Amino acid sequence: MENIQNFQNLWFFLILILFAGYSLLDGFDLGIGSLLPFLGKTKEEKDILINSIGPVWDGNEVWLITGGGALFAAFPHAYATAFSGFYIAIMLLLFALIFRAVSMEFRAYDEARANLWEKAFILGSALAAVLFSVALGNVVYGVPLDNKMEFTGNFFTLLRPVPLLFGITGFAAILLQGATYAVMKTEGELRERAFYAVKILTLVNFVTAIVYFITIIFTFQDILSHWLFYVAILCTLLWLMEILFSIKKKHDSAPLWESSFAFIGLWLVVPAVHFPNLVKASNDQLLNITIYNSSTGLQTLKLMSVIALIGMPIVVAYTIFVYRIFKGKTKLSDHY
Repeated sequence: MENIQNFQNLWFFLILILFAGYSLLDGFDLGIGSLLPFLGKTKEEKDILINSIGPVWDGNEVWLITGGGALFAAFPHAYATAFSGFYIAIMLLLFALIFRAVSMEFRAYDEARANLWEKAFILGSALAAVLFSVALGNVVYGVPLDNKMEFTGNFFTLLRPVPLLFGITGFAAILLQGATYAVMKTEGELRERAFYAVKILTLVNFVTAIVYFITIIFTFQDILSHWLFYVAILCTLLWLMEILFSIKKKHDSAPLWESSFAFIGLWLVVPAVHFPNLVKASNDQLLNITIYNSSTGLQTLKLMSVIALIGMPIVVAYTIFVYRIFKGKTKLSDHY
């Protein structure tokens, strides 16, 4: 029993790392898409912003696919509950990601409807960012479940105040990721506009983060006894403050790193309030779906661990390689 619990604990944190990694990496290109009409004032500037994510956006989504696959293989009951219960929201998310992906290509080649595809790109990016964050808020805050681990609510159940706060906080963090990435990848007036956006969004993130942490305290009363919660607060607020110093000195790459560390601070709240749960039951805590009552067998977890030991370093190495190849400022002449 103790042996399988070690693997269950391991896969909880590995899946958490995969989803957090996805939010950081795909976060900046979702942020670029959402901020496109505010950062880019001309078609040329918008082309530069889209070109800046061209070589990496699809690779970033590998982290999401891997995280979803790992959740299905390690904790199939939690996967089934989340994906069936959030069916409408997930379909909206899939449509947002699909239209976002194709709109980048169609915008370039379907000149007659370029504005339409640009709007689809912006809307798809923003909608995906919000839906991801609201979904996380629901699994952490809790949804109504029955004794068969099945969701008993409806679409509007997902739109309660606390999950929506997760959505707003996550969206603000993703916008900041996008703005800091734009600072790193652009030049001239576009870069100055991105610096200004970073300043405004950093202040917005201070507000949303503080409200987020206060809400967590009142929602999960025992959180004040968990040391990781204090680490989360310090990590988020200190790195947000550091962004303000970096943009004052006009640093190019530092704001993106600092934004990422602040985002990690927000993520640290999840294991602090959620472990060992995967999906909380809002109607009865005895119905919580945990890593212990929803996992697959020991042999499967062992085999997955071997695969992860080989595969995850490859994914990390590939990610680093791609970002090194395409580092530097993006030019209008760059096409991917």
